[in-house]
Amino acid sequence: MNLGGCVFYLIVAELLVLLHFGFILFVIFGGLLALHWRWMPCLHLPAAAWGAFVEFSGAICPLTTVENHFRHAAGGVTYSGDFVEQYVMPIVYPHALTREWQIVFGLLVSLINLVIYWFVWRRNGSVA
Repeated sequence: MNLGGCVFYLIVAELLVLLHFGFILFVIFGGLLALHWRWMPCLHLPAAAWGAFVEFSGAICPLTTVENHFRHAAGGVTYSGDFVEQYVMPIVYPHALTREWQIVFGLLVSLINLVIYWFVWRRNGSVA
């Protein structure tokens, strides 16, 4: 494979990391956008449900698989586990991601969004 192809695949992998991180932020805090756009829960609630499902089930997000595909195609190092374990956990917690922490993260996502939507409902009189 030529160097240009490797660089392209590596750039795509890095863009997927940014997309993944943005998606996680949207899952956690996207409900706040409903304060401005009343239609936002139609997009956010399925995303939040997916994020909680991934954490509660212990599944690996498909974005991780796609990112690893492009890293492998670029000749780079792939990683096992999920995005949270690879990028978030080293920042927040020095130990490896455990099943218990995934459940805690799922509960935190759910709790944060319940509080946000309670606030949206109190302010707007409805969620959507």
